Amino acid sequence: MSTTPTTTKGITTSSTHHRGHRLRNFILPDGRKVHIALSPDEADKLRRRLNAIQEDEPFDLVISGSPEHLEALRRAHSHHEERRQALKTKHGDTYDEFENVRSELDVLGSELHMLTDHAVALDANFSKYGYSAHLRTYNEGSTPGSSASSTTGRHDMDHEKKDWEAERRNGRIMKIYKKPTVRQYFHKGLIWRASETTEVASFELFVDLLYVGIIAINGDHTSEDATGHELLRFTITFIMSWKIWNDLTLMISWFETDDILQRISVLFVMACLLGLTTNMLDALGETYSQLVAFYLAARLFMGSYYLFLAGAIPMVRGMMVVQALIMLIPSILWIGSIYISLPNRLAIIFIALVLDFCASMFVIFLIRASKHISSKLGAWIDRVFEFYPATNIEHKVERTNAFVTLVFGYSVVAIIYQNAASFGLNAFFGKAVLGLVQAFCFNWVYFELDGADLYSHAIRRTIPSGIIPFPHFSFFTSVYPQVSSVLTEIALLWTTMHVPFVMAFVLAAGSLSKLVLAIDCPDTSLSDLTSSYALKSTPQISMGLRWFYCGGLGVSLFSMGIISICHIHKENSVRLTKKYRMINRLGVFDRCGDGVGGLGAVVGAVGLGKREMENVRRTGGVNVDGLEGEKGVYIT
Repeated sequence: MSTTPTTTKGITTSSTHHRGHRLRNFILPDGRKVHIALSPDEADKLRRRLNAIQEDEPFDLVISGSPEHLEALRRAHSHHEERRQALKTKHGDTYDEFENVRSELDVLGSELHMLTDHAVALDANFSKYGYSAHLRTYNEGSTPGSSASSTTGRHDMDHEKKDWEAERRNGRIMKIYKKPTVRQYFHKGLIWRASETTEVASFELFVDLLYVGIIAINGDHTSEDATGHELLRFTITFIMSWKIWNDLTLMISWFETDDILQRISVLFVMACLLGLTTNMLDALGETYSQLVAFYLAARLFMGSYYLFLAGAIPMVRGMMVVQALIMLIPSILWIGSIYISLPNRLAIIFIALVLDFCASMFVIFLIRASKHISSKLGAWIDRVFEFYPATNIEHKVERTNAFVTLVFGYSVVAIIYQNAASFGLNAFFGKAVLGLVQAFCFNWVYFELDGADLYSHAIRRTIPSGIIPFPHFSFFTSVYPQVSSVLTEIALLWTTMHVPFVMAFVLAAGSLSKLVLAIDCPDTSLSDLTSSYALKSTPQISMGLRWFYCGGLGVSLFSMGIISICHIHKENSVRLTKKYRMINRLGVFDRCGDGVGGLGAVVGAVGLGKREMENVRRTGGVNVDGLEGEKGVYIT
């Protein structure tokens, strides 16, 4: 609510505005009026309107939260502070008495306003769920049961009781097409976001249901054939499916449409994802071309949608064109990889994956570091990317938590089997319980230890170069300040580390399903299992399964540690400080490596030479330390 200026003895004053309403204009000490716009778009409209109705009156127009806005407020605030001090000196005790009365009125008025606003909030909440409750306060001029809820005894239009019969007929019809709007965006160092909260839509949860099947199929098949070839296939296909999920989540977080076309678009992407899933298990063989075709169909469809947004929303055109390009360029490599045979195809695949995975990060780094690289480049970047969409933090965190929950849920499903013995308390049940404890502990650590009691979430953090906990990084950023923002961007690290975390945990969970059914210890008999599960049982645990289970748990625990380090936690009421918890995790990570011969064996397993890659192409097996399997990895 704007203020109404008055002039008394040559001094400009303003009438008091209601608490809780945003100040839209005020007067500077020199008499110049300052108008406040809530967004750059509103500033353009307001400037045109003011030029038309106030041709002879000079005015200033600032954007809320900008440096100009703050400077004007400080000038006006200092002026009125000086006036107040002068009045206090002149009137003495009379001024103090007036201030006491005014402060008491402010307290009582705020309490009354809070209570009446609370009534409106209840109406809004109950109307959302189809139930009305009438709660009003009454004052001296009204009687109990009256709907009057104004501090003056009169009805306030803002607090008027809703007509619930009319509200019943006020249904919402979903539009076939609705022009997209940007939910939040960056502009000159400020982030602008819609006042409404970004809730997870029901169709987003439906997309997650498809990923339940993707995770199960990929994890189960990997555990059936625990080899290096299968690990390679799992890595490639999992990253491809995760990339589609991430792009879809980002697009929904950036733009608000809520129309029928958006649902149809999501359904098309899901169909492409389903096609990709049906070609996963022989991804490096006969179905590779179909796998790539469905992957590119989803990616290029989203790229074409970005081009549409570039025309529909000129404000963010620069970023939309860039997003379309970083989807198009890797697509050329994916198409080319179809015509190249293994093992040379793997080089093209991993280059394309790196571009898909890291191109967006490079664009963000370029925008933030451009001014330090070149003044001309910085000016061009500021002009092209004056506005660019920002990720809604709450939506991003909630969607990531949902995906992690799917992964934890798969580990719970993996331990379930069917007992055929009259007394089923045997080693099979004991191993299943241990697997359940393991999944519960990981869930506990991720959500209630690492993800709770946060002082600052990783997405909100950018570490200044002066407090980087690595001396060589601090020296590097002091010598080359233009890369300081690149080295200290924590949000990207938090997002990136979730990929190895969920991949490794799915790998371990798939292996756990085999460990539970293995006849590898006393009190494990095939007769205790139903026929379908007895067929899945093995007499011993292969070395590949040991690697997948122990290595998967170790990598996932290490990744969780990095994710935890990205946050700033409250430390006042913890039993064990974060530093010691991370040291403990590192020790457990090392012990997971000892389960398959120590972490030193990892280096030898990773160094596959040309002869081994030729073996992958020819037989699907990998020869390590001279022990060649029919289709497997054997490590001594």
